Amino acid sequence: MGERDDPAAPTLLVAGTASHVGKSTVAAGLCRQLADRGLSVAPYKAQNMSNNARAVPSATGEGWGEIGVSQYVQARAARTPATTDCNPVLLKPRGAGESQLVLDGEAVDHYAVGEYYDEHWAAARAAAVDAHRRLAAEHDLIVAEGAGAAAEPNLAHRDLANVETARFADAEIVLVADVERGGMFASVVGTLDLLPDDLRERVAGVVVTKFRGDPDLLADGIDWLEDRTGVPVLGVLPYDDPGLPEEDSVALPDADERRVLGADDGVAPERSVTVAVPRLPRVSNATDVEPLARVPGVRVAWVPLEAGLDDADAVVLPGTKNTVDDLLACREAGLPDALAAFDGPVVGLCGGYQLLGQRLLGADVEGTGDAEAVEGVGLLPVRTTFSEAKRVEAVERELSTAEAADHPLAGAAGTVAGYEIHMGDSRLADGVDPASVIRPLGPESVAVDGVLGTYLHGLFENRVAREAFVARTFAAAGVERPSDAAGEHDPYEAAAALVADNLDLSPLDLPGCEVVPE
Repeated sequence: MGERDDPAAPTLLVAGTASHVGKSTVAAGLCRQLADRGLSVAPYKAQNMSNNARAVPSATGEGWGEIGVSQYVQARAARTPATTDCNPVLLKPRGAGESQLVLDGEAVDHYAVGEYYDEHWAAARAAAVDAHRRLAAEHDLIVAEGAGAAAEPNLAHRDLANVETARFADAEIVLVADVERGGMFASVVGTLDLLPDDLRERVAGVVVTKFRGDPDLLADGIDWLEDRTGVPVLGVLPYDDPGLPEEDSVALPDADERRVLGADDGVAPERSVTVAVPRLPRVSNATDVEPLARVPGVRVAWVPLEAGLDDADAVVLPGTKNTVDDLLACREAGLPDALAAFDGPVVGLCGGYQLLGQRLLGADVEGTGDAEAVEGVGLLPVRTTFSEAKRVEAVERELSTAEAADHPLAGAAGTVAGYEIHMGDSRLADGVDPASVIRPLGPESVAVDGVLGTYLHGLFENRVAREAFVARTFAAAGVERPSDAAGEHDPYEAAAALVADNLDLSPLDLPGCEVVPE
């Protein structure tokens, strides 16, 4: 079936008819379901484009490296440790048509798209092949995720995540199509028609996602699709978001749009609080705020920079791929003044922490190539100096603060885990008395006057930190917090149930996909 490097484990490629059709969720659900059937499963995505990354152990050397969030999530679903082999090629867009190239977890440089494909794509493919070979030697099955649409004739000759992966992994393919947006039947037929012949032969099934209503209403259409294409439909997934972290900015609102998460929890508006998240143009690691939206009574509102903070009870400034240019955008929109007048809890994460400082030195202003000093928002007494060095590491921090302390995590105590991925070193500004600030998360954090800055991504994934912030937000808003009767939601089990309850895997010629006895 084409080129193959004879991996020990077979590969299932979860490809899509378009972006944002549910590939990541289907892949995560399959990882958990097949792991529950006793298989050692590894997630894989040859090439990812995302500014939502995680720090994981390097598979090619010592230390840590970056991978896209979806492969980290899928590794957790599969109950297997994630390494850089799970996503050997990561492109992190930073604007002006450039992306940072990360190979085997290590940042190489920033390249325009043409330069990447002309001069670096061959090295990226080699890294992807080697990573797949190592995973295949260590596991029973690889669940690979494609990228975007699987059938793009203009990209087929350099489509690493779909075409190349299918070929060098000798993969069996499942095609995912989203019925909610309309045109699902045409997109499946068109995709199958446009796929290269050797990939078309590999398609073993179709998965329909995001269906609202009675699946029986699709029955005639499913019969037609199977007759028309000869490819079985493995199942129809209902519209049900299990709550897995989003992979990229496709799920975010546009810069001028407000979008609220968490409003479907049944808590009345007057008993809820709103955490405003300014929509930075170059936002990264946007998934940091998603755990807050799963807390009953908490609304996470992505808001335009110029929208103001009048209806907010707390603010979280997320990470950014380009701190300085997003700072300039904030300044133009008047956000620094709105933050200065805001009297609720404020948290800055990574780039958001840098934005809240007094000064940024050695800053790269997009499109100019110049490094200059830029004044920050000024809510935290720190200055950040940028250099070429990039810190990538999973970390644990001891969170220990006094109940009376004036910052968003006051009263919390315990170990919190997360990761750091950043360029720039933030230190107290000249003349600042160290005794006048609190460092609740160690030297990489500063808190003063109700504002906290930290480099710790994944902060709110830790219950102790999340609970402290939520309690502080309800107290600041003067709202009695509703009880959390439902308990903690497990998005991994929810994704697995979504797949297991609705898909028939028996048409797949792969381990773990046989008919399971009742």
